[in-house]
Amino acid sequence: LLIHFHGDSRVAQYAIDQQSTPWVLFHCQWGSGSSAYSRPIQELGANAFLDTILSAVQKMLPETQIASICLSGWSAGYGAARSLISDANTASRIDGILLLDGLHCSYVPEGKVMAEGGAIDSTQMQVFLDWAKLAAAGKKSFLFTHSSVFPGTFASTTETAEYLLQSLGIKRQPLLAEGPMGMQQTSVAGQGKFRILSFAGNSAPDHVDHYHGIGAFLGELP
Repeated sequence: LLIHFHGDSRVAQYAIDQQSTPWVLFHCQWGSGSSAYSRPIQELGANAFLDTILSAVQKMLPETQIASICLSGWSAGYGAARSLISDANTASRIDGILLLDGLHCSYVPEGKVMAEGGAIDSTQMQVFLDWAKLAAAGKKSFLFTHSSVFPGTFASTTETAEYLLQSLGIKRQPLLAEGPMGMQQTSVAGQGKFRILSFAGNSAPDHVDHYHGIGAFLGELP
């Protein structure tokens, strides 16, 4: 089961249809900004949200046996993943996470970029760091792709990726390769079932390419 957050559902469905392994897709498009994805789950409760999805799948596909549950989020969709894995019981039911150029947090002080002395808000990153540790140990799966887009008022995906890598003592390995959608990959890093793929590109179309490449990235989820 793939529960995807943010973006046109047709893109995710096409990606699912191209996989050699059979997947069931549950797609959520709730608006703009990470809070649009985190708040509904917080209000309902992470476990209740997951139970609702599983019940819906069981009702529509009664003969289907769900072997694993994975979350994917493009752009703001990471907000849903954060809310879900913030609940320990729900996190234990999830097997993998795929983040497509989407994992942001605030600077400390607020709005002060790192070049001017600001720092990553580690409290907002903690659940993803915990997940990365589990993935590095081979207990969960975590694939995070990022572009070179720099928002300016909050931490970029490059900065949050670097925070995770530095926290785990993992170094990037330079790699020049062509990714999906003609994307230019610049490095790879990882350990166990934790991987970060970095790509060039600092424009909106470059950001969108990460979502359109979901089929290829899903196939690379450790």
